Amino acid sequence: MSAALAACVLGLTGSAAFADGYKNCTKLDKASWKPATDAEAKAKAAGYEVRRSKVEGSCYEVYGVKEGKLYELFYSPEDLSLKHTIAK
Repeated sequence: MSAALAACVLGLTGSAAFADGYKNCTKLDKASWKPATDAEAKAKAAGYEVRRSKVEGSCYEVYGVKEGKLYELFYSPEDLSLKHTIAK
């Protein structure tokens, strides 16, 4: 049981650190950012089923599922360009 718990804890801490790997998308002040819903709409248009989104550093981080696989998509709030993608 303790080996399974250790593996679970290692998995959680590893993924949390991995998720924080991309934070720099823009230098614009937050007052100038486009709405987060626009980043979600871009992900949906690209074929992702959006689960949730949040601000990560100066990026919009959108969690989406495509073809049964979870992705983290990092969009610039300045122009909504896709800066980085992580497949989970």
